[in-house]
Amino acid sequence: MGPEGHENGRVPVLHDQWREPLRALRDPLAEQPGRIRSNRDEHKRWRKQTWLGRFVSTYGWRAYALPVLVVLTAVVIYQTITGTSAPPLVADAEDPVQGPPTIGAASTEIVGAPPKGLTEFDANLPTGILPDGGPFTPAGAGTWRIVPGATPQVGQGTTKVFTYTVEVEDGIDTTTFGGDDGFARMVSETLANPKSWTHNPQFAFVRVDAAAGVPPDFRVSLTSPMTIRNGCGYDIQLEASCYNPAFEGQPRVFVNEARWVRGAVPFQGDVGSYRQYLINHEVGHAIGYQRHEQCAENGELAPIMMQQTFSTNNDDAARFDPGTVVPDGKTCRFNPWPYPIA
Repeated sequence: MGPEGHENGRVPVLHDQWREPLRALRDPLAEQPGRIRSNRDEHKRWRKQTWLGRFVSTYGWRAYALPVLVVLTAVVIYQTITGTSAPPLVADAEDPVQGPPTIGAASTEIVGAPPKGLTEFDANLPTGILPDGGPFTPAGAGTWRIVPGATPQVGQGTTKVFTYTVEVEDGIDTTTFGGDDGFARMVSETLANPKSWTHNPQFAFVRVDAAAGVPPDFRVSLTSPMTIRNGCGYDIQLEASCYNPAFEGQPRVFVNEARWVRGAVPFQGDVGSYRQYLINHEVGHAIGYQRHEQCAENGELAPIMMQQTFSTNNDDAARFDPGTVVPDGKTCRFNPWPYPIA
């Protein structure tokens, strides 16, 4: 007797059905309606799809995002190679002045000085008096020297690229405030500041000198008070600066040396900030902003085209410019920039 249960020690040979893997005689899940199809059916269905359908089925939402990414990449590469880009906005929503500039408008009218014909005006109004300070040249020669030097273009200039020279009246001694180069540097650096006019993509500036051989669009000229009276008028006996578009046949921004040295009473900032204001304000006239502005709300920064040399209060400013400013009691804070929050 062999091992227990087996005769003669032999293991019985199993029936053929036991040699195959065990499996259920039927698939109860397949017989139930609504169940998921078998993998074989899914594979057949997948093979019948188009290549696009198979791509979407495989990658899901990425199938839609990938073509968009490819297009954007191609646009960026094209703009990088060609130097093009989307057109810039003309200006910020908060433009520093009312209305668009009158660029290139032909005019001979002096802009910036107190208007002529005021019959009721007190020239001793405290806000307009020249404050005490350092010495200046009362009267120069009435001719100007161009300060040598040029600068690359600053700003985009989608509408206009302005060329300008920096000049000093003969007879003015500039050694007390950095010399001729110091004045020229202050002008160029102010106009190149992102808070200045080039924040608006319409504008660009290029400083040129006598070597350019071509008349500039305007001349920024440091000028003595007596010569200013000839270029800006003196109906109101206050030291002013102005823009004269046709002085001796040349557009000239007159910067009063007395104000450059001493500043202004209403402008509560330091003299450096006042000089920046003076450049931005008068150049603003030269590039097409002819009208003056008034304080919009109490305590806000004054608009750059407000006559801050004379007042930052609308009641006082209305006495200098009654045709533009409404006396409503509002007072602003000094501000040297067209776009102070740029």
